[in-house]
Amino acid sequence: MIDATALSEKPVLTGARVRLAPLSIRHAAAFHASCLDPEIRRLTGTHHDFTREEIQAWCAGSADRTDRLDLAVEDRETGAFLGELALSQIDPPNANGSFRIALVPDATGRGIGSEATRLLLDYAFDRVGLHRVQLEVFDYNPRARRAYEKCGFEVEGRMRDALFWDGTWHDVFVMAALRSRRPGGAGRGNGAEPPAGPRPSLSDSPR
Repeated sequence: MIDATALSEKPVLTGARVRLAPLSIRHAAAFHASCLDPEIRRLTGTHHDFTREEIQAWCAGSADRTDRLDLAVEDRETGAFLGELALSQIDPPNANGSFRIALVPDATGRGIGSEATRLLLDYAFDRVGLHRVQLEVFDYNPRARRAYEKCGFEVEGRMRDALFWDGTWHDVFVMAALRSRRPGGAGRGNGAEPPAGPRPSLSDSPR
């Protein structure tokens, strides 16, 4: 049995270098700017052109969503916005959920994504009580795939030609982490980070 109240609590999770804080309207401007970045759009497979108003509305309503968790990745010392991540599509009977993360370009290459991922995985397993957390990553993002593997995710399958980007069809890898196979504790950075993961549709998230 999972504890669904853990999704509505909107916790603050603190690691050695980052703080995961509830996504709110104060993050909207930086969040929207990241949605305009061509490389972030490519790594997340974002076709939709999100407006500032759409992002503001999403951030403002984050606290009221009791079926998912959306957190901003912040620099622990300065509070600067480094990206955002989400735990969503929760399946209570089967204790499953989906994960994604997207960092701003300046935050990559420093192990920030790994630390943030581990913090959220620990919360998903220990507090929410999930057994399995799933993500998707595109075939042209091998760095993210390797980084996810170091955080405990394993490739479970491949969806062929599931993304059409820049005139070409691409495969999508399905990866998952299991509570019974978790490699370590929260915040233990290893120098690699998943820079981004696919963004669901607007009905689920602005990513």
